[in-house]
Amino acid sequence: MFLALGWLFIRRRDMRKHRAAMLAAFTMSALFLISYLVYHANVGSVPFQRQGPIRIVYFVILITHIILAAVILPLALMTLSRALSARFDRHRAIARWTLPIWLYVSVTGVVIYLMLYRM
Repeated sequence: MFLALGWLFIRRRDMRKHRAAMLAAFTMSALFLISYLVYHANVGSVPFQRQGPIRIVYFVILITHIILAAVILPLALMTLSRALSARFDRHRAIARWTLPIWLYVSVTGVVIYLMLYRM
């Protein structure tokens, strides 16, 4: 939600709201990552139980999610760093890549959770 709001605010050229939304997105992502790591350090991995074509769909989503989740952390840090240091031309250039990847990782994370625990 914060990512989408941040994109909306920058499209409207409202830098103050964009900054607030993106800092909130970064904070929420960091808190989620910490809670995810703590949870899985205590619980371990949970196997996907379903069989058939849905299993292939699950693993395609999971593999792309894992790869892009590893990419997004340094990318988001670099994007944030460039914005906070007021290097907006360089920030803009990398943010064009960061936002869609970050959105994909965020959405697929929810999809993976739903497939793993709610199917």
